[in-house]
Amino acid sequence: MSVKRRGKTERLIFASTVYPSSRSETDALLLAESIRAFGGSLDQAPIWFLTPEVREQLSAAFKKKLLALGVSLIAFKIDDKFLDFPFAGDVFAAALTESKLLNQTRLLAWLGTNTFVVQEPKAFLLPDDKVLGFRPVHHTLIGSRYDEPVDGFWNLIYHLCNVPATRIFPMTTHIDGTRIRPYFNAGLLVTRPERSLLQAWRDTFLRIYQEPSFQCFYQSDERYRIFLHQAMLSGVILSKLKPSQIQELPATYNYPVHLHTQDVTDNRPACLEELVTFRHERFYTDQKWTNNIPAKQPLKQWIAKRLPPCQQPQLHTNDRQNTNHKQHPTRTQNNIDAHGKQHSCARQTAPNRRKTTVKNRNSAQKTNRNTSQPPQKISPHTD
Repeated sequence: MSVKRRGKTERLIFASTVYPSSRSETDALLLAESIRAFGGSLDQAPIWFLTPEVREQLSAAFKKKLLALGVSLIAFKIDDKFLDFPFAGDVFAAALTESKLLNQTRLLAWLGTNTFVVQEPKAFLLPDDKVLGFRPVHHTLIGSRYDEPVDGFWNLIYHLCNVPATRIFPMTTHIDGTRIRPYFNAGLLVTRPERSLLQAWRDTFLRIYQEPSFQCFYQSDERYRIFLHQAMLSGVILSKLKPSQIQELPATYNYPVHLHTQDVTDNRPACLEELVTFRHERFYTDQKWTNNIPAKQPLKQWIAKRLPPCQQPQLHTNDRQNTNHKQHPTRTQNNIDAHGKQHSCARQTAPNRRKTTVKNRNSAQKTNRNTSQPPQKISPHTD
């Protein structure tokens, strides 16, 4: 599928990757359809999906749906050895997208395929003096705590990416509320293509991902290998941009719904309808997902209608009752949270949440501090 040039400079173009698997295709369709349904003034903005040229092919049904949504599908070549390294395909795709969009758009919103748009993402339209819009990582993992000395891994990142010490500043993780040195989530980046930031990310990745100095980290904890692309992104951003040129987007953006029960911050939403965009870990693979995600019935039903037959949820009594509803969720209906409790959209108070989560948080912090422990099994999107 070729890219159609509209003969004008767009305000913003959405872009992501898609791989030849049913789950990746489902993620991509949910992303594209949610933009078209709930994107507000950006609902008709161009959408690009990059896909690697590999032996497996995207399904014909998927391509047909993309065409109906006005989505451009762009194939790109990449050596198999790069696809074997975690997230390398996304790094290459992001750089290629940026290079192709020069002079076509003022802004590029590079999103993880497992993103869902709930409301118009107005904050994507950055002020003229900002070059990058971002969200911090979900939780600390291999991040560098701001109140502790820089460890060997991050010293290596800063050295190889030529990061000036004056550009290090504190940010707070999305879920565990830890104060860390800059560690940007690679699943939501709003950039200006002419600054070539994503191409610099790719070039730096190619230059140093096999650096011998990283091997001991890869061997001690697999998370260093899994999240190297994200640590490297952080180094590139810090080397290329001043803190005044970047803008942290609100906590309602890029919210990880799969970590909702672990959220100890004041920004924990009572329901997904409070968010602008969220990330997920393919919740729809559990047939009881409608009973587990903190969303109201209209949003659950909207999602369910767009899932393949093999991924349709098992309907419970409460799910069957309200079938006549508006397409988009309202804020007056009840929802079921991740603990299976019914409540309104009113937020819980932070002290009550912390009582129930402090034990988990302390345990997670202990694990993050001691990388000599056996590595946790990390989901590909848990960043």
